[in-house]
Amino acid sequence: MEKSNFVDQIRIFCRSGHGGAGIKHFLRDKFNSKGGPDGGDGGRGGHIILRGNRNLWTLLHLRYHKNVLAEDGENGGHNNRTGRNGKDIILEVPLGTIAMDEETGEKEAEILEDGQEVIWLPGGKGGWGNTHFATATNQAPEYAQPGLPGVEGWKILELKVLADVGLVGFPNAGKSTLLSVITAAKPKIADYAFTTITPNLGIVQYRDGRSFCMADLPGIIEGAAEGRGLGHRFLRHIERNPVLLFLIPADSSDHRKEFEVLLNELEQYNPELLHKEMLIAISKSDMLDDELREAISKEMPEHIPHMFISSVTQTGLTELKDALWKALNKKEAEL
Repeated sequence: MEKSNFVDQIRIFCRSGHGGAGIKHFLRDKFNSKGGPDGGDGGRGGHIILRGNRNLWTLLHLRYHKNVLAEDGENGGHNNRTGRNGKDIILEVPLGTIAMDEETGEKEAEILEDGQEVIWLPGGKGGWGNTHFATATNQAPEYAQPGLPGVEGWKILELKVLADVGLVGFPNAGKSTLLSVITAAKPKIADYAFTTITPNLGIVQYRDGRSFCMADLPGIIEGAAEGRGLGHRFLRHIERNPVLLFLIPADSSDHRKEFEVLLNELEQYNPELLHKEMLIAISKSDMLDDELREAISKEMPEHIPHMFISSVTQTGLTELKDALWKALNKKEAEL
């Protein structure tokens, strides 16, 4: 059920409403048999609007909306009556959703705030009635404008999880266990690879009532940038995290190599990811003695802070929170 309940990408056909036609009409009543033009304008076609909703965490509710068709605008009427606008369609989406055109791959909209509304596909403009075309030399115009067509096409909605800190590591590195210990999140935990197949979010409580959001993301494998394993489905979520925490288990056969493989996968997917704030945590460190800790420290890159933690004994977690908070504030100060 975990896999089916988290949907982070959908493909839908969308069409905004066509504008209503303006009409050609002349005033005719018992007092005026040859009145002037009084053709009304057509109404605007319905928009397709995206609205951010902080209570949504998945695109599941839109999964079966294969066709999103907004209402057409109404034609104009006589006596200069404007046609009714087509009814807008509002699609509520989680924060971090990006809307793209399938054919061109162009990003068309991005939702980052609760209540934010973006007119994704505008409805067609209604046509003018013949009233607009009356002039001193043409007092009885015999034409009116048709409404403009709406916008249509296959579209992609893609969710990139919004979190302050993203946990990066190979499968079974201890990311879910760490998240369960320092937040109130209850991710699925088991002693086998790919326990986590969808992102899990948790709020880390810090000092003085402050907090930040941490995301446990599906584990990377070598070749993820080319689509192996969970591939791009995992890597795109990292783009939203200003700070990356690399988790490397103490029982790894080569700690430095494991970090470099992780770093290489990020670079292959998007080189800009390397500009984020990074920290390294050696998990499961309760199995290490001082000599092994010193040996592992020598393997770690000098320019990236590292620390030893244990989610089981809760060793080093306070220091980890301090380091993450410092990295977050450093990133915010640069923006």
